Amino acid sequence: MTDDLSRAPIGALPEETRVLVRAVRDGEWQAPHPLYVVWEITLACDLGCKHCGSRAGPARETELSTAQCLDVVRQMAEMGVREVTLIGGEAYLREDWDVIAAAIGKAGMACGITTGARNLDAERLKRAVDAGVRGISVSLDGLERTHDAQRGAPGAFQAAVEAARRVAASPIRLATNTQINQLSLPELPALANLLADVGSKAWQIQITVPMGRGADRPGLLLQPWQMLELFPLLAWIKRTRLTPNGVRLFPGNNIGYFGPYERELRYGGGEGAHWAGCAAGKWCLGIEADGKIKGCPSLPSEDYTGGFAGRDDLAEVVADTPELRFLRERTRDDLWGYCRSCYYADVCKAGCTWTSHCLLGRSGNNPYCIHRALEHEKDGLRERLVHAQPAPGLPFDYGRFDLVVETLPEADGPPTIGGFTLERLAALDRAIELKLFECDCVDALGHRELAHSDLGWIMSIIAGAAGTTTAVWHGKRFSRESDRLMALHEELQALRTEREVIETLLIGA
Repeated sequence: MTDDLSRAPIGALPEETRVLVRAVRDGEWQAPHPLYVVWEITLACDLGCKHCGSRAGPARETELSTAQCLDVVRQMAEMGVREVTLIGGEAYLREDWDVIAAAIGKAGMACGITTGARNLDAERLKRAVDAGVRGISVSLDGLERTHDAQRGAPGAFQAAVEAARRVAASPIRLATNTQINQLSLPELPALANLLADVGSKAWQIQITVPMGRGADRPGLLLQPWQMLELFPLLAWIKRTRLTPNGVRLFPGNNIGYFGPYERELRYGGGEGAHWAGCAAGKWCLGIEADGKIKGCPSLPSEDYTGGFAGRDDLAEVVADTPELRFLRERTRDDLWGYCRSCYYADVCKAGCTWTSHCLLGRSGNNPYCIHRALEHEKDGLRERLVHAQPAPGLPFDYGRFDLVVETLPEADGPPTIGGFTLERLAALDRAIELKLFECDCVDALGHRELAHSDLGWIMSIIAGAAGTTTAVWHGKRFSRESDRLMALHEELQALRTEREVIETLLIGA
């Protein structure tokens, strides 16, 4: 959902414009203004994603008219905005989406689209090309079963992959984006291979946040101590899977902060690259389909709406409203908890505002931090999120989590090396053995399958959440199809790949 201007173009702009369009230029640092806008032009959606922060589905009762949208385009250009990403819901479900996209380009701004791509067919892609859309980012949240389960629609994975290949073959530059959570984390290496294969030029990743439907599924969330696993894994994937295939990795603004991998991963890597604080309301702006103006598209609407496009002057809302000024003017004194006393507080300012607010009910203290996890590990501690209050069930809503600090021996039990437990390796070995057995059964018998062959179940074993590995058989009959066996072997390869990653991290390359 959210993105910050200094990361990669979520629209994956052409190589020669990548830095020029969204990056802050000399002379702009002392006078911040939005350079990048993420614009939800409709809440209508053809998917039912389990982590969707806006709970997208039907269109809003009141969404901006075409005339109002074109006036918003004019105001953005006058403010000096350089790049606009259209989102939903699903942007292409609004009838005039390509009219809006074309107007953005004609006003001198780069236009991109982020999409689940369930119905991004050849006709819609042609409309995007004709409108001058410069980049499309397709969401892929894991391999087939994991993606379809999270996106709430069987066949969503195949549709997204086919659409991605279609975009890659067009004049529009292809990027991809992924939610990282308990289901997708083990599949990241295999997913990286797939993204290179479909022709993605950039991969934007971010941690799933408990907003909207994501707030209804606390078990999907990563725990803060898993930053110790995530960061070395991302660095390894970048070196071995992405860079050799010409895919640039761009961690989202809730993947941080500082620590040993900051320079390698931040903003695609580069000399002096480091987190410079939340860009919401400073360099970035979000607009909802009914006109709500926020410093970031993902921020809770109730707490951070400064005005309404179509009614208020965009520049005045950005300059004068406290909901947006706060995001630019906060200091260490506005932080609390661990973040206030952190060495990096004056620069970091508690990382992603959206993430900390949705986790703990207010911004200023962010447990999703590799530096923080490493410092706790030195003291034999870790932090754990405990679900304390459900969300009310509205778009952009959130509940609340309590943050518990506990000792590592009490938390983990088994020996820990570099953030990975030996129990995790054993669980992987069991999962691989089960998958091999399943492949043999499909190949030899052709009429039986494991009831627990759903990859989500295996992921629960890998994550240590399942208490048994007992195989329960059902006599489901199905034809011996080669694509079924191929899918099983792909899942097996994903498990083996993660095993390889963990071994590399534990014992070295």
